[in-house]
Amino acid sequence: MSLNSTPSGERVHIGFFGRRNAGKSSVVNAFTDQQISVVSDVKGTTTDPVTKAMELLPLGPVMIIDTPGFDDEGALGEERVRRTKQVLNRVDIAVLVVDGAVGKTKADEELIAIFANKDIPYIVAYNKCDLTGEKEHADGIAVSALEKTNIELLKETVARLVKTGGEEKHLCGDLVQQGDVAVLVVPIDKAAPKGRLILPQQQTIRDLLDSGAIPVVCRDEELSLTLKKLIQPPKMVITDSQAFGRVKDIVPADVPLTSFSILMARYKGFLETAVRGAAAIEKLQDGSRVLISEGCTHHRQCDDIGTVKLPNMLRRFTGKSIVIETSSGKGFPEDLTPYDLVIHCGGCMLNEREMTYRRKFAEDSSIPFTNYGTALAYMQGILKRTLEIFPHLYELV
Repeated sequence: MSLNSTPSGERVHIGFFGRRNAGKSSVVNAFTDQQISVVSDVKGTTTDPVTKAMELLPLGPVMIIDTPGFDDEGALGEERVRRTKQVLNRVDIAVLVVDGAVGKTKADEELIAIFANKDIPYIVAYNKCDLTGEKEHADGIAVSALEKTNIELLKETVARLVKTGGEEKHLCGDLVQQGDVAVLVVPIDKAAPKGRLILPQQQTIRDLLDSGAIPVVCRDEELSLTLKKLIQPPKMVITDSQAFGRVKDIVPADVPLTSFSILMARYKGFLETAVRGAAAIEKLQDGSRVLISEGCTHHRQCDDIGTVKLPNMLRRFTGKSIVIETSSGKGFPEDLTPYDLVIHCGGCMLNEREMTYRRKFAEDSSIPFTNYGTALAYMQGILKRTLEIFPHLYELV
């Protein structure tokens, strides 16, 4: 992924919902002016959520999600509805597509109730106005996917639902001044993607550049030499969490040290939860169940962080026989009560709404929730040091 690409976690997620044969996929295709979804008169043609990252004027970078019919039936239909409900945990805007010739059904009203419960802004698109002759609706927009009637109006209405303004968010740009040097430690091993940096590293570099700071990137093997070559100590050192063990002994005690994962947890809004949750590691016992969850899917290496390194470190640190389970991508469990702790990745591939859902779901289930970088720092006894740049969290350790 290039530095110019907008990652999925930074895109506005727009979901299209409704019952079977209401014309959701046709509206999606008209809305995007692309053949994103297969269209058919047969009920239930869309069997799985279909996603498409694109630039959509006047919204900019978005993620479009077409979902299966919410009134699907049978065992397979129930699974499709379950997947549609999962999509509702990550959409920023919902478009409810109603068959204008039929009107709202029980399934449509149930979706509206879910939108309200999850505080999802939504608009109702009454499709097939070319057949009904309807010009307007008090609670929505009359559209025709076939003739593209009012599709531009639908786009403009969706754009107005997107929340704008508020305080600008930074990974670390607000922690530095123009001209400050920040050293980024990027280990290059067999797990590192060949020819590129991972997303949090890219985003951190860009945020520093946007803030007028000077990012200096090196491997952990060259960190000592890099620090010696600098005229003065850097403003901070940011490292891959997996290198904490080596980096903490090299960086002087008076130089702030943190990790990409910790910064990402702050950016996604759950660092305080992660700091509080890390203490639960001490309470793990024989038979305790820990969920290690990643927001992305990737080819597992022999020393993968989520399935190998973290489990091994947890067992060494606690001295207990811990049961480890993993999840990845959108496959977050619907029941967290069997677990004693959830350790999540930084969430760079998930949007803030989904990370908020996962954090809150754990809190509502009374399950401690932390993340990779925070857990690794805690187990290596340097969590307090990694939080020195966040005084309000420093006191929690």
